[in-house]
Amino acid sequence: MTIAGLLKAGTLSAALLLLGATTPPSEQPLAPREGAGWELVWADEFYGTALDRSKWTPEVSCWGGGNNERQCYTDRSENIAVEGGLLLLKARKERFAGPARPPEIAERDNPTLVQSHTSGKVRTIGLHAWRYGRIEARAKVPAGQGTWPAIWMMPDNPAYGPWPRSGEIDILEAVNIGAKCKDCAGGVGENRTISALHFGDFAPENRYVDHRNALPSLALPSDGFHVYAVEWGEGLIRFLVDDRVHLTVTADQWSTAAPSAKGNPAAPFDQPFYIMANLAVGGRLAEENNAKGVAGSSFPAQFAIDWIRVYRCASDPATGRACIR
Repeated sequence: MTIAGLLKAGTLSAALLLLGATTPPSEQPLAPREGAGWELVWADEFYGTALDRSKWTPEVSCWGGGNNERQCYTDRSENIAVEGGLLLLKARKERFAGPARPPEIAERDNPTLVQSHTSGKVRTIGLHAWRYGRIEARAKVPAGQGTWPAIWMMPDNPAYGPWPRSGEIDILEAVNIGAKCKDCAGGVGENRTISALHFGDFAPENRYVDHRNALPSLALPSDGFHVYAVEWGEGLIRFLVDDRVHLTVTADQWSTAAPSAKGNPAAPFDQPFYIMANLAVGGRLAEENNAKGVAGSSFPAQFAIDWIRVYRCASDPATGRACIR
């Protein structure tokens, strides 16, 4: 992937928003993993006292993810820790200097940038990637204006070119949880998490499908742990929270402008993707919504992940569709 393409990665500006099939929380169909034919092929339960470097590589960068975020991601115990069976990604308000970009998109001199916060981000890039399956994460998101935790996937080898032509799968985003929200039911503030797909052509012709999803109880997702998942098969992707399907997207709703994808309706979501987990500070999506900006009272913040597991469809690993019921 080129530097220019990756610098756009993660942006939420889009030429067109396409809506997948969504249902209100009380009507969301249940799709439990048990009995559907999924078999475990990879997992991290975050036992022990240190990050498993055979599974994860911490990102070290201060570039703000292409979204004007305010953090430097570091490889320090202050920002990434494994404690009590949990992966803890910790955001702190502290002035910090570090490399502008991660190695795979660094310019030759990779200048130093200074940010107002530090945080943690881990990736399976260069270690593990998957095509099709059910990916689950049990996690507790932080609350606070300006917090932006995420568990998401990017193409391991961007066969269709720079972002967004090769796609992006966002399993979980939780932006400004608990902050004021005029569009949220329940009276507790922002109580919706987000799942999304990004695809299309270079900005401003990039497109996405997303859904903001509340729990059936309308409680804050930061009050406890929940299981966030994606079921991904050839031509079909659906997102779940606690086994409830809240967004379903089919291949006729996505596309890529890459010439090499011509005649392949499943592209770009037909290639291996790797997993990332991070806790961003601020950025456009956070700072332009809810109470606006970044609240000092939100930090320090902590994104706790109990486990991340990857399953494949035992009877249909080639497409994964037989297990998506």
